[in-house]
Amino acid sequence: MKIKLDENLPRELAGIITGLGHDADTVLDEGLGGLDDGTVWNGSQQAERFFVTQDLDFSDIRKFSPGHHFGILLVRLRDPGRDALIERVRGIFESLQVETWARCFVVATEHKVRVRRGP
Repeated sequence: MKIKLDENLPRELAGIITGLGHDADTVLDEGLGGLDDGTVWNGSQQAERFFVTQDLDFSDIRKFSPGHHFGILLVRLRDPGRDALIERVRGIFESLQVETWARCFVVATEHKVRVRRGP
């Protein structure tokens, strides 16, 4: 699966996810750091990548409806420190079939993952 990590996630997650067999890069790797959300989103979609972020600007399921993009994983932790983010995202990619999430809208909390699929 082709993954794009937003700049609000620890950069080393790209290496961890790549080590689990995915093609992962970051917004910073693509020179999109600090740019507006629309530009970041368009870059992710043009590259046909599943987007992983903590940014609530990507939480509107009406705007980012499943089936109309390459997929979003919105990570929402109560205490989103660097180590907690690495542990949670690594755990998701190690234990769940994320390959089935293409074109889905996914929200992950500490204890739950909710997958919304398109038409």
